[in-house]
Amino acid sequence: MKRKKLQATGILLLLLTPFCLADDKNQPPKPAHSVQELQQQIGKILKDSHTPGVSVAIVQRDGPEWVAGLGKADVASDRSVTPETLFRIGSTSKAFASVAILMLVHQGKLSLDDPVHKLAPEVWFENPWEDTDPVRVVHLLEHTTGWDDMHLREYAKDAPNLGLREGLEYDHHSRISRWPPGTRMAYCNSGPAVAAYIVEKLSNQRFEDFVQQNLFLPIGMKTATYFQPAAPTTTILYHGDGKTPYRYWNILLRPAGSINASAVDMSNYVQFYLNRGSVNGVAIVPAADIDRMESPVSTWAAKEGMKYGYGLSSYWHVEDGFVYHGHNGGVEGGLTEMAYLPDYGVGYFFSINAGNGEAFEKIAKAIRGYITVKLQKPPVPPPGALPENAADYAGWYVPDSPRVQLTDFIERLAGLSLFRFEDGKLLITNLGGWNDTFLPTAGAQFRNVPKKEGPEPVATLILLAPKSEGLFIQAGAGTTLKRIPTGLAILEIALTVFVVLSILSILLYAPFWILGGLSKKRRRPAERALRIWPLLAVLSLVVFVIIFIVCSDDLITRMGNLTVWSGLIFLTTIAFAVASVASAIAVWRAPAEGVRSGVRRHSIIVTLALLIALAYLAYWGLIGLRTWA
Repeated sequence: MKRKKLQATGILLLLLTPFCLADDKNQPPKPAHSVQELQQQIGKILKDSHTPGVSVAIVQRDGPEWVAGLGKADVASDRSVTPETLFRIGSTSKAFASVAILMLVHQGKLSLDDPVHKLAPEVWFENPWEDTDPVRVVHLLEHTTGWDDMHLREYAKDAPNLGLREGLEYDHHSRISRWPPGTRMAYCNSGPAVAAYIVEKLSNQRFEDFVQQNLFLPIGMKTATYFQPAAPTTTILYHGDGKTPYRYWNILLRPAGSINASAVDMSNYVQFYLNRGSVNGVAIVPAADIDRMESPVSTWAAKEGMKYGYGLSSYWHVEDGFVYHGHNGGVEGGLTEMAYLPDYGVGYFFSINAGNGEAFEKIAKAIRGYITVKLQKPPVPPPGALPENAADYAGWYVPDSPRVQLTDFIERLAGLSLFRFEDGKLLITNLGGWNDTFLPTAGAQFRNVPKKEGPEPVATLILLAPKSEGLFIQAGAGTTLKRIPTGLAILEIALTVFVVLSILSILLYAPFWILGGLSKKRRRPAERALRIWPLLAVLSLVVFVIIFIVCSDDLITRMGNLTVWSGLIFLTTIAFAVASVASAIAVWRAPAEGVRSGVRRHSIIVTLALLIALAYLAYWGLIGLRTWA
């Protein structure tokens, strides 16, 4: 439910002028100086990106500055967005599970350190380290259980009337700890849902009713709801074209991301945080609870003193030199962000009704530019000295805390990184950047020095050496990397390059021998199997990728159920395996005569590459992949 990397996957540079998008992409953005200018900026972004509408609130500690709806809530009927129109806020919903738990902590009904098995033994999960490192309540909310994220089958389950306990029982196989709980962070939607079930059990009322009574109404979120609202009160969510609607998604685990809320609701919600848990002078929760939500404690990094990270459903993020707290969220056809600057007493919310990540980032940039245009950036700590043991950490690292286990096979390769220390700096090189620079601050912590933005005012990276676990580095809120031997890293790079180049050679060579085969004089039957099987193997991979691209707008529905699309994914992986093995057999059985030496050598090389790829994909469970199971 949390959109996937506005994190991993590269944030676009957003260039806005007071009235329009800058034509020269090398020019820095010019923030709006008035609400009118900001409204014009956002309106142009909506128009240029074919995004129907947006719900937005800019809030000061003493009250809302601007609460509005822009664009269309329903394109077909031409219904406009208003400040009262309900939008899906996705994972921004998670914080209500954290606040509810903290309320029960104050009532003495539990502790954040209580083992989950003690409170809810009927909820299934598997933790090989349970005797020494049990899954605790805090791990559910800080995403440090070690569990895989919900599987596609769980996402795809449309369950409008299913209770929370039944939802948790529907498919529990994702809830298996992959490392000792309370060590590293990996975002997991089922954790807050288990916490919400604990709230249900200890309060003797449905979680949604507990939140309505104890949070929604006291905060002033009078129209917010976990359930599907009446059609005239809510927006329709759209595909990227801004015209094709999505169905309403009844999320299996509602506490993870199903709230519908208006700009009016969310302006009151942002103000609740700015006033540290109070509404109109009345404390809904103690200010210390808000402080606790903003402070991660359970990861290795947090235990070593790093403040940056993911707290209780609230994460840190640095933008243009300012440190924000809050949470974003995404559902099919909708993206949301709620963020605030506690030291400055200002925050914002906005939600769009289309799954357009580029438009989302541009609107976020415009809003942040406006609310900070007159603010003094926080001071940047002076560079410190490198830790005495810094040289021990130089070397190669791979990501070691995947959110989704299914995609770990590609994240491991794409995230392979070289760390080295030069002139008192930490330099990182990987596919995402060359010599990204970090300066030491205190102890083993480092702050980033972005090439295009000002230096970050807080440490966002830390060197870690947990007992008998090896060397680790946490970068950002949720990326933990593990040191691997240099020889292994070089081998992985070499094999990856070898496999990729071999696959490309098959695709490049195929048109020539296919065209040559049209001439009887150039036909060589003995070479046919050496050429056809590698080509079929590669084509199966190409089809695999194309299917995922075609299904990207409806990935949950098409891949989380047994459909033609998910069935084709299964068949393409089997076809790749069969064709790769057949290619090896063809090379083995190729006659000594009738096969040119160049063709034979090329066939041996590409078949070896295919077998390496087959072994790698089989190791990660990709052969015979059933995304619906």
